[in-house]
Amino acid sequence: MHRFLSLAACCAVAFAPAAAANDAAEKFRQLGTLLPTANAYRNAAGAPGHAYWQQRADYRIRVNLDEQRRRITATANITYANHSPDTLSYLWLQLDQNRFRHDSLGHRSEAAARDEQTGEATYGYYRMRRDHSVADNDYGYEIAEIRQAGRDLPHTVVDTMLRIDLHEPLAPGESMEFSVDWAFNIVEQAALNSRGGYEHFPESDTYIYFLAQWFPRLAAYTDYAGWRNKQFLGAGEFTLEFGDYDVAITVPDGYIVAATGELQNPGQVLTRVQSRRFDEAAHATREPVFIVTPGEAKANETMSSSGTKTWRFKARNVRDFAFASSRKFVWDAMTHEQGAQSGASGGREPGNPAVLAMSFYPNEAEPIWSKYSTHAVVHAMTVYSRFSFPFPYPTMQSVNTWEGGGMEYPMITFNGYRPEMTEVEGEEEATQLTYARGTRQSLIGVIMHEVGHNYFPMIVNSDERGWTWMDEGLNSFLQYLAEREWEEDFHAHQPYQSALDGIADYMQSDAQVPVMTNSESILQFGPNAYGKPTAALTVLRETVMGRELFDFAFREYARRWRFKRPTPADFFRTLEDASAVDLDWFWRGWFYGTDHVDVAITGVREFQVSSQDPDMEFPKRKAEDAEIFVEPLTQVRNREEGRTTYTQGRPELSDFYNEHDKFAVSNKDRNSYRQFIDSLEDWERRALERALAEDHYITFIDFGNIGALLTPLPLSVTYADGAVEQHEFPTEIWRRNADEVTRALLSKQRIVAVELDPRQQTADTDRSNNHFPQRIPSSRLQLQKSDEEQRNLMAAMLVELQGDDGADDEPDQDEALPVSEEHE
Repeated sequence: MHRFLSLAACCAVAFAPAAAANDAAEKFRQLGTLLPTANAYRNAAGAPGHAYWQQRADYRIRVNLDEQRRRITATANITYANHSPDTLSYLWLQLDQNRFRHDSLGHRSEAAARDEQTGEATYGYYRMRRDHSVADNDYGYEIAEIRQAGRDLPHTVVDTMLRIDLHEPLAPGESMEFSVDWAFNIVEQAALNSRGGYEHFPESDTYIYFLAQWFPRLAAYTDYAGWRNKQFLGAGEFTLEFGDYDVAITVPDGYIVAATGELQNPGQVLTRVQSRRFDEAAHATREPVFIVTPGEAKANETMSSSGTKTWRFKARNVRDFAFASSRKFVWDAMTHEQGAQSGASGGREPGNPAVLAMSFYPNEAEPIWSKYSTHAVVHAMTVYSRFSFPFPYPTMQSVNTWEGGGMEYPMITFNGYRPEMTEVEGEEEATQLTYARGTRQSLIGVIMHEVGHNYFPMIVNSDERGWTWMDEGLNSFLQYLAEREWEEDFHAHQPYQSALDGIADYMQSDAQVPVMTNSESILQFGPNAYGKPTAALTVLRETVMGRELFDFAFREYARRWRFKRPTPADFFRTLEDASAVDLDWFWRGWFYGTDHVDVAITGVREFQVSSQDPDMEFPKRKAEDAEIFVEPLTQVRNREEGRTTYTQGRPELSDFYNEHDKFAVSNKDRNSYRQFIDSLEDWERRALERALAEDHYITFIDFGNIGALLTPLPLSVTYADGAVEQHEFPTEIWRRNADEVTRALLSKQRIVAVELDPRQQTADTDRSNNHFPQRIPSSRLQLQKSDEEQRNLMAAMLVELQGDDGADDEPDQDEALPVSEEHE
């Protein structure tokens, strides 16, 4: 059925309801006061200002690992430089190990978990194990002394922070040196779910130690928050100052050490053969080479230490330092020759350092770690560098520590996952052992993620204590891109393959807070800090901005802020500044709000242009009227019963109206048409003539914004001849009315179907309302027996097995035994 639209010589104006208009104005309102005012430190373009500054802290540390007591003792000489315009009378240091004290703020403020179904408080074995570990061990820092030039420095410990009161205020441009002596008992990672600690292997009575957040670290002093001394409760991580590190790590004989920076004395800590392999790794660009082989690592496990060795590492311009050590470590390495910044492979671009990619893992991690770990390190650097900048450090390491999860530090990452061997059927039905596909994908994914953190936030030094999404969200987004470049269908074994698939339930839930929420106050940490920002940036790149604009702007942000400390406003402003795309509505909706995407096709109407010539149009209207007319059922059944109407029995009562054809053309109609044609301007007449000549169709498509989060409208249109056309209507289509909008499409043939977001690129949470004509959902139904059917079936089986009188021991071989239905 066609409907006809009159093309009049005037404009029609539609007024949206006032509430909807106000809502649209609010959603498109510029961020304004939500962002801090630009200043000399951070300009309005989102770049470091002409007076930007940040502090610096250099460390010289000597640390001893006591294997028997599982204990660290250390001393550090710290040089702190005040580049701020402020005079400082005290310094703040982070004491993250104090989180594991029984009287810590984090431990005392931890509420009991609640059952998701009943809402009742619960207490499980894991919580009991953790409470026992805290109660049975004396965890936390033991500060022996803090001295400057031979004088004790007064200091105060405040939970996970330590304040040093200076003898003389530190003026702008000045630096000072002081020393700290400390010790602590290393925590068992599995008991406390800590970022560092030890893992014990009872079979061989050996350990893997991985030490993170293990030394008193200068808290950040910033232009936007002063001292960043918010207490560490476990979720919000940290932001730190850059500096140079010279670290000597003393461990028992036979222990291998992986650490931030470059090993300074391989000839003193490795065997002659291992030293030669270490040198060979600098030329291995295709496959890793073993520096410590699996056999050597196995032999090391059985050795008893006769003394100690000191491994020395240096690192320049890093914001932290971590290390891992064990006699169980296998060690392999290869060199990553960084190509051009565009991602080209081949020779190293001048100025981009070659990176020694290394992996450390126990034999329990084989065969999966030697096959994938170091390659995943190289691949991650290749992809991340293309989206940001060349990797600036000489090494990058992946260390297998606890099972599952991961943690990042400059040039070193701690990664979980070891294979649980499973049986699979070969082509000839021969059973073989292999690791699970999910384990393989999880290992590769976590290594990429943690290596990626070396870019964000280890180089682009965002403040995790304030905004977790700035490193976890940006990094998870880049991890998703890297996984897609590792292999297609990387997540084929998982229910969610796209970055947008798994976020729908979270974005519709009540238990959520805006992404711009402090790290320690986030509900549903994973979806909020990882999943939703990843989905947001995917929508931004693939749908809102497009790849070319997004990639340029994202690289600009990364390069502006490498080795500096950005805030969310710097990220938001840079992406707009470098792209000329107004994104305030996007940040407001995705990062400051909790609405979700749910748009629907609420109506479709088709028209053709009317010539308004009665001699042409009246016959069409008559045919249309006949097509849509439905005779009343009562009238039909009256006639079927043989009933006649009153006027049928008295023909004399009929008059003009009984015989008149309402579609008959009169002279009045023709005169009105001529007056209409004469009233048209020349350009209007030409437009009408073209529309009639080309037989235009005008289709109005109504869209409803059910979820309230603004979004572009990607639309697939199918025409009568089967041709498909893609449209993308930008978010600004909602700027007059944020609840409902109509779009008119002009075409030369009929539209037979439309689909909203056909490639699933908006994070739409309900796709059942995205089609016209509406689709009937289809799935497969598994048939199941009712309880009564199951009971009857079992009774029948017993009768068959025992015989009718219960005397037979075996069933009649001529009769088939009943079996239960096999479910799909």
